[in-house]
Amino acid sequence: MSSTATIDAASKKPSNRGARRRSRECVVQGLYTWLLNHENDGDLNAGSSGVIEAYLRNGDEFAHCDLDLFQSLLHGVIEHVAQLRGVFSSHIDRKPNELSPVEHSLLLLGTYELLFCLDTPLRVIINEAVEVSKTYGGNDAYKYINGVLDKVASQARPVEFAASKKK
Repeated sequence: MSSTATIDAASKKPSNRGARRRSRECVVQGLYTWLLNHENDGDLNAGSSGVIEAYLRNGDEFAHCDLDLFQSLLHGVIEHVAQLRGVFSSHIDRKPNELSPVEHSLLLLGTYELLFCLDTPLRVIINEAVEVSKTYGGNDAYKYINGVLDKVASQARPVEFAASKKK
């Protein structure tokens, strides 16, 4: 399946899976913008997430997003950025501000989902982060994202993680 929303022939609406993937892609784009605009000035406040959301809503692909998912992820990540960095920092080989903005965005998003979106299976979260990184990240970014989020998942969801490894 491609990274864009798929169309259900009967309803002519984006499929749920496509809309959710597209939402995550838009969140990564928003976080990327947010990091570039606020990381260096130290102004990591959640107030700017509304400006970024408004900007992204003007894009053609935004129409294919699951709006509720997009909003909860974008605003949630920005609100909890310090906590999220604290969780994944022990699993990376450099400081978070030395990560590429795409990798940083994906780790923030994946960590947020692992901690706060307990209704989404961890394998779905990690797979979605890997697939989005294949589209937006560097050549081997998906391997890095997969490895770090796997470690985060083992700590954040130990029972589910252990069960997923037995399968």
